[in-house]
Amino acid sequence: MRGLGELEAMVMDILWSSPRPHRVRDVLEELTPQRKLAYTTVMTVLDNLHRKGWVQREMDGRAYHYQPSATREEVTARALRDLLDASGDVETVLLHFARSVSERESAVLRDALGEAPDGADRR
Repeated sequence: MRGLGELEAMVMDILWSSPRPHRVRDVLEELTPQRKLAYTTVMTVLDNLHRKGWVQREMDGRAYHYQPSATREEVTARALRDLLDASGDVETVLLHFARSVSERESAVLRDALGEAPDGADRR
């Protein structure tokens, strides 16, 4: 994931995969099978993610509970937008992209834009 280190991306995957907020200890427990990490390391990663705006935190008792500031899909859409803006030729990039999508993806895009497959407007 762009803008995140390997451990930050692993932490975000944990947070995105759960509907509930996590304490540092919760994240540490889910990371333990993959990597041996210190509690303070995970705490620092979550603090950095909070500072960068990737997660929100709320104090509950004596511990912060962390949750993503945006869904994985929202973050991915922003990254795509950034890539388009940086391309220098948005129209050409979009045309190349449009030619690469599957029939299902094409149908999703047409539906989102309110256009029927034959080009007729559904709105």
